[in-house]
Amino acid sequence: MRRKSRRPASPLPQRHGVDPVHLRLPPEGPWPTVRAYLVERLPAVGAARIDAALSGREIVGEHGPVAPDEPFRPGAHLWFYRDLPEEVHVPFELEVLHRDEHLVVVDKPHFLATTPRGRHVVETALSRLRHSLDLPALSPAHRLDRLTAGLAMFVVRPEERGAYQTLFSDRLVRKEYQAIAPYDPALDLPRTVRSHILKERGVIAARELDAPPNSESRIDLLERRDGLARYRLRPLSGRTHQLRLHMCGLGVPILGDPVYPVVLPEPAPDDFRRPLQLLASVVEFTDPLTGREHRFDTRRTLAAWTDPQAWAAGPGPATQVP
Repeated sequence: MRRKSRRPASPLPQRHGVDPVHLRLPPEGPWPTVRAYLVERLPAVGAARIDAALSGREIVGEHGPVAPDEPFRPGAHLWFYRDLPEEVHVPFELEVLHRDEHLVVVDKPHFLATTPRGRHVVETALSRLRHSLDLPALSPAHRLDRLTAGLAMFVVRPEERGAYQTLFSDRLVRKEYQAIAPYDPALDLPRTVRSHILKERGVIAARELDAPPNSESRIDLLERRDGLARYRLRPLSGRTHQLRLHMCGLGVPILGDPVYPVVLPEPAPDDFRRPLQLLASVVEFTDPLTGREHRFDTRRTLAAWTDPQAWAAGPGPATQVP
């Protein structure tokens, strides 16, 4: 069995906490030049932009910038910066709760994606942390939805990422969420909800099927007033949109949910009013490397509960830090 060759270190540093794009040329092919390959390989970029990048010495190989007429060399490595999409700045702070040689734990605001994806690249927790903490190798231990606020964990060393990801895949992390939703006196709580959730690529909303359960959530009522309730949610599995779907299935969809029960039109990128009232509030686990017991608690509160009139008016973010 042939051993996979190791990728050489990038000659380009991160920019705004984002890695440069890496490409490896095929082991063989009909292209006379690197340019010819890139034009065919990257049609969305376009020949004009590729020509400008080559002329500007923006595309580099292991031995320096690639010339516009450089011959195609099988297996060569290339690096370049992607043209970043225009992004609206997410005007809420990302608070670091814990940092050691292994882990960084943060309190994430609503609207800030965890990792670069789609049109969210620089305005993500990972990019911000890599830049502000000077930790270019930082990587996520798990993913928290962009619309959900609260606790998120990142791993400092790439070689240790697998140990922390295994905690989540093996369900060795105790997680609690808080949510604000309507109060239904007929809803018998606490209860455990189990269902089979299917999330299809390219489809915004997940759905529940009549099939053996692959998801499980524990739902408790913490307090209620004025037709609303504050719930404690414990996901015992990690399906996409699991808590949101289970709450909706109980007839008490989470306030501010733009998908359940109905997919709403996407708001403007700078509309930060009345977001999803879901907060990752507790993360508890035994550190797989040090054996230390960890418990982290959010410092945020959900504004639909602490200041419902202001939240209903939609003046700003739906989480607050006391």
